[in-house]
Amino acid sequence: MGFCFVPVRLLQTLADLSDWRRGQAGRPLHFVPTMGSLHEGHQQLLRRASAAVPAGRPAVLLSVFVNPLQFGPSEDFARYPRDLAADAALGAAAGADALFAPSVAELFPGGEAELTAVVPPAGLRRSLCGPGRPGHFEGVATVVCRLLALVRPDRLLLGEKDWQQLTILRRVVNDLALPVTVQGCATVREADGLACSSRHRYLSATERGQAAALPAALQAALTLWRGGSGSAEALTAAVSGALEAAGLGVEYVQLVHPLTLAPVPAATGISLLAAAARCGSTRLIDHIFLMNRPPIVAIDGPAGAGKSTVTRAFARRLGLVYLDTGAMYRALTWWVLHRGVDPADPTAIAPLLDDLDLRLETDAAGEQRVRVNGHEVSAAIRGPEVTAQVSTVAAHACVRAALTRQQQAMGRRGGLVAEGRDIGTAVFPEAECKVFLTATVAERARRRAADLAQRGFDVPALEELEAQIAERDHRDSSRAEAPLRQADDAVELVTDGLAIDAVIQRLVDLFRERVPEDAWRGPSPLQESETP
Repeated sequence: MGFCFVPVRLLQTLADLSDWRRGQAGRPLHFVPTMGSLHEGHQQLLRRASAAVPAGRPAVLLSVFVNPLQFGPSEDFARYPRDLAADAALGAAAGADALFAPSVAELFPGGEAELTAVVPPAGLRRSLCGPGRPGHFEGVATVVCRLLALVRPDRLLLGEKDWQQLTILRRVVNDLALPVTVQGCATVREADGLACSSRHRYLSATERGQAAALPAALQAALTLWRGGSGSAEALTAAVSGALEAAGLGVEYVQLVHPLTLAPVPAATGISLLAAAARCGSTRLIDHIFLMNRPPIVAIDGPAGAGKSTVTRAFARRLGLVYLDTGAMYRALTWWVLHRGVDPADPTAIAPLLDDLDLRLETDAAGEQRVRVNGHEVSAAIRGPEVTAQVSTVAAHACVRAALTRQQQAMGRRGGLVAEGRDIGTAVFPEAECKVFLTATVAERARRRAADLAQRGFDVPALEELEAQIAERDHRDSSRAEAPLRQADDAVELVTDGLAIDAVIQRLVDLFRERVPEDAWRGPSPLQESETP
């Protein structure tokens, strides 16, 4: 992606900001808040902010504000590096359209004492940097909420380097129902592995060499974990020892759950190993994610909610394998009907499972093809006859057990997106990201009619289709074996009124809330934000 390096428009007052926003009407607005002293990490955030989204090419606003509320009494507020002209040039080169640089008086017209403070949940402040920096995250949350209220962006982009800050701001945005999507972006590192930071300017040449011990110690802990030492005690002791040996002052080394930030006794699923250390007068933070396999995404939901369409495109966007479990049940139903077996008779169906050869393949065009016992049935399984019987066949315990085993075998290595009706509850309860994708009965009937017409089948009246869908919902949700229901830890996504691209982007955002880029990069991060 190329940019025209024109100077950014400098906004220093609230009136300037308001005028600029009016000029961007109709465009998505992406916002990158910083304290200035920009480096490559900030520039990468701006490049990501400039990437197209389904709503079009966004306007990108960079802010520079050294926030006094987040500095403690003995911290470096007075000497924090400030160079607005250099920041404007770097911002322009990375794609910023404007730079908002308000004074303290402009942002806090009544003074700090008159501010309404935002206090994040105590549970997110009890670990990592929280105990050693009292009031810090309250100051961050208060200023970011103030900026969000003034800027009113569609998307807020933050680096994953300060994972605790990102997690806290996501929670604040969610709890306050602020109309903005928070997007985390991977940590950018220098050649020696040190995470980019404005405070590196404080380091002497000797200290710069010492500082590189922090990412090296975390990488050594990763190797230790891969070798089977997954306890928090072993991992934190290894990192602490390496930091002390390098002459760094250890503030903390902790193993925590990445979403709750609560300490954990051992690394399971996705875990965060984080550390803070002093190198001379400079404070350094860094982390590494421990993840034992590529991620699994489970997308459940009722029939006709558009799961197959968006899941296929979403998997392609993230570089994951697409597992259409619904197609597997439909293929088996087709085989039952083809063999003349009663769909309601599990005793008659059970022998068909013994020699079942069911394959999901991807053709040269990237489309999924379905074969059952040598028959290519990709189109046939979408017909009305199969649709009318698939819930009956799928409800049998022998069928669900056989196909669940096959699906779990396919997912053993991870790295896939599976969709169906019991994926997050029965097939992959350990999935890192779970979504319950749904739509109203009326919307699903409309979509079903359009699909039938496109495939050349007769189209019943919408009222008849709505009745069929409602009945199928009832059968799926009331069956004894693995009934359709939303998993407790799944996020509901109602797709009425949403274009396919918008649904896919929402899935990407939900995925990245649970699977950080620092844990699993997947394809180029810029590709994740591009319209398919």
